Amino acid sequence: MKAIVYTSSGGADVLTLTDRPVPEPAAGEVRVKVEVSGVNPTDWKARQNAQPDRPQVPNQDGSGVIDAVGAGVPAERVGERVWLWESAYQRPDGTAQEFTTVPARQAVRLPDHASFDLGASVGVPALTAHRALTVADDGPRRLAPGTLDGRTVLVAGGAGAVGNAAIQLARWAGATVITTVSGPEKAALATAAGAHHVVNYREQDAAAEILRIAPDGVHVVVEVAPDHNATLDAAVVANNAVVAFYADDGHDFAAPVRRSMTVNLRWQGLLLYTMPTAAKDDAVAAVSAALADGALRAGPEAGLPFHRFPLERTGAAHEAVRNGAVGKVLIDVASA
Repeated sequence: MKAIVYTSSGGADVLTLTDRPVPEPAAGEVRVKVEVSGVNPTDWKARQNAQPDRPQVPNQDGSGVIDAVGAGVPAERVGERVWLWESAYQRPDGTAQEFTTVPARQAVRLPDHASFDLGASVGVPALTAHRALTVADDGPRRLAPGTLDGRTVLVAGGAGAVGNAAIQLARWAGATVITTVSGPEKAALATAAGAHHVVNYREQDAAAEILRIAPDGVHVVVEVAPDHNATLDAAVVANNAVVAFYADDGHDFAAPVRRSMTVNLRWQGLLLYTMPTAAKDDAVAAVSAALADGALRAGPEAGLPFHRFPLERTGAAHEAVRNGAVGKVLIDVASA
């Protein structure tokens, strides 16, 4: 089978197309014929920074069809369409290859109406968004319709992959969703994702506009750039709110101490890979339910345009993500 591997850390040029034997699933695992591989920032960052001790196939997310199962996995799962998550975390076999093996729980049934493109788009972004939306002390631990009724959510960077998923999941759960963007094109994407209110922070007084929409403040902030937005976030939150930040812009940030104390504001960092197991299970279950309900979408009509690459150009796909491609970068594995 064809696979992309790297044996040392570095730039995209360390990725090599090679032929490998088709892997056999171990006990508790399934083997998936990969249709589409999704690329996330952690994929190129891991390749650039982590020194592998064996050949590593990149990419955490993907979609495909189970074609074999290991001991202890029901044989009925063969032929099941699935979406994959955390394929390459502390494992050598990511989704940038024609067949991959994963623990059975990390291959999740993909509804018949959901495309493989959508399946490859949900993993890291949607599971991260779910965690951000469920870390408030008085909030739900698992999203479902109605669990965020009466809440207002602010999504910073609503045109990004996590922002897009956060908008869709928050709406599905009943929240009023406000998002901030940097220009009209991104505003159109955030609107397509389902945001109720879109604030262009380059053309508007963002704090004033957010408080006009939500005079009592927002309850959850899904934050992509805490250093840049800390002052804004602190200014617009309600009492006992949480700012859940899942990325950094290269700098540490200083929390507005007095304001944070006054409103009992919690600054919550999160990273999918080190989340508690129970939180991952809740996220997977909720994302699966949202997919089944048709509440999670992808593609330009959902505010998440696709950027497609063939398997042999996985390096270019990584560079597209590193350079800030707006939308979802996908690799067409099945056509390799």
